[in-house]
Amino acid sequence: MIETTTYRRVVGRFVSGRGRHSVGRGTPEGPSRRRVRRAGRLAGMVTLAGALATAAFAAAGTRAAPAPAVLRLMPNHLAGSATRARGSSPSAPSSSPCWASTNWSGYVVSEATPSGLSCLPGTGVAYSAVSGTWTVPAVTGSRGSSTYSAAWTGIDGFTNSNLIQAGTEQDYYSGKAHYGAWWEILPAAETPITSITVEPGDSITVSIAKVSGTQWSIALTDNGQAGHPAQPTFTTTQTYSGTGASAEWILEAPSVNGRTATLASYGSTVFDKGAVNSTPPGLKAGWGGEMVTASFFRTQVVSMPSAPDTGSPPGDGFAIAYGSQAPGAPTS
Repeated sequence: MIETTTYRRVVGRFVSGRGRHSVGRGTPEGPSRRRVRRAGRLAGMVTLAGALATAAFAAAGTRAAPAPAVLRLMPNHLAGSATRARGSSPSAPSSSPCWASTNWSGYVVSEATPSGLSCLPGTGVAYSAVSGTWTVPAVTGSRGSSTYSAAWTGIDGFTNSNLIQAGTEQDYYSGKAHYGAWWEILPAAETPITSITVEPGDSITVSIAKVSGTQWSIALTDNGQAGHPAQPTFTTTQTYSGTGASAEWILEAPSVNGRTATLASYGSTVFDKGAVNSTPPGLKAGWGGEMVTASFFRTQVVSMPSAPDTGSPPGDGFAIAYGSQAPGAPTS
């Protein structure tokens, strides 16, 4: 990975169970916006890539603004299932998370079963469309702390080096919360969606679909909420050449300047109305992944998805919560 102040998102190749990922995005800095690069390295049985982070620094008086932070995503997936990684018995219940990551939590579907993760069966189909809806969670923090989170859906990046994705950020820095929307096709830099104003509690819908050949459509809609009206849908058509080997619905934490950042305290939220190839994905208990922080002494779970929803259709969404306790499965 090249560490410069040209902020890019790059996903590396899947080699012997290890991969490399970096992610970048534009962020506000006074009257202008900076790009933030986030990169990551995979360890374990499966490469997951992903998503987004933000940093902003305000200039004080006439002093020059400090250099932009380099943010990196480091989804270090633990060998085997998440339950074994946490010290549980290999015969843990099938509803336990399948995989663990230092910055990912949520659900993935994969065309083929990843090596060493029989808990995530391959579906046998490639993905040419994905969509999902979630509620932007409100993040909290304390003055002097900087914490980060992103919610997104995308295609590829699970077992290969490609990724097309879009989502929202929910970060806390400079003494307050910051929210925004973005889209990205790796390895290019992330593009902020400046036409949409994101607020906590907004319902966000992302749809990504192949139009023809290598042309893909990305659409993000802020459906609004009480007191914050819906906004016109943002759409763009871009060239993308990924194979469609996986699809994801993820709540993520980045790292800052090469070290995994503290996950923003986001409370909980719900992903719903998920679809792949215009069909509900049929998520199953035990397919999800948890986010962990690891040290020499212990591994601590910091973000945990629920079992899939039980509504109609079942398995098109899930809840996810900050901390080590899985929330109850949504009913719709």
